[in-house]
Amino acid sequence: MDQRTTVSRITTGMRVVDSAGIDVGTVDLVQRGDPNAVTVQAPTADPGGSLDELIESTTTAEPDVPADLAARLLRTGYLKVSTELVATGAVYVPADQIASVTDHEVLLNALTTDLPPEI
Repeated sequence: MDQRTTVSRITTGMRVVDSAGIDVGTVDLVQRGDPNAVTVQAPTADPGGSLDELIESTTTAEPDVPADLAARLLRTGYLKVSTELVATGAVYVPADQIASVTDHEVLLNALTTDLPPEI
């Protein structure tokens, strides 16, 4: 099953479990990937601006991670998971770290500690 099909089977509120069997939390947001998302061109108006500023000015608030990771997540798809395991209260799961999906649970092929936290 490809990543898009896998992500399309996930709904908000589903339980998320990491590869060690630890309950990460529940799905807050499901975003299917868009291979054409966040194509950044060289800035023309402000050559002194950073890549982060350029991407930030052209994207939405999600995912709330550094710009290079945000671009990757938007292209591949991701889950935002509410959790008490990190101080910010949420982590992001790239679609390629989803091992399987059951009727009520998302199983990951990564550890919670490997998931990027919300900023």
